[in-house]
Amino acid sequence: MLIPSEASLLANLMTHDEQQFFKELGARIAQLRKEAGLSQQAVADALEIAQQTYANYEVARARPAVSMLPTLAQLFGVSVDELLGVHKNSAGKRGPTPLLQKQIERLTRLPKAKQKVVMEMLDGVLSQSGR
Repeated sequence: MLIPSEASLLANLMTHDEQQFFKELGARIAQLRKEAGLSQQAVADALEIAQQTYANYEVARARPAVSMLPTLAQLFGVSVDELLGVHKNSAGKRGPTPLLQKQIERLTRLPKAKQKVVMEMLDGVLSQSGR
């Protein structure tokens, strides 16, 4: 865990772009954690670190180890690229929103019978909105 003077020293050693990157990463992992319905303690436990250390990642007072990124991505159900903010949309094509994409991925993991029920409900809603 970093003490305030160490955090200040760390910030002074990073370029402005690096500081901005870690602020954005922290905000992204906080948002993903909340979307996944996880507490900071639950994520910290999965990473085998203290809750306060994880909290420091979310507010960019500390940087997570690169080796933690795959675990974080897996916990949040995203790729490491998504975790880092790398978007790979091809040639300006609009893809589904991240939340919609996660829901689609969750749908594919349901048993076929439940998938059918969800698809029927979705078809019904979409046909009503097309009126």
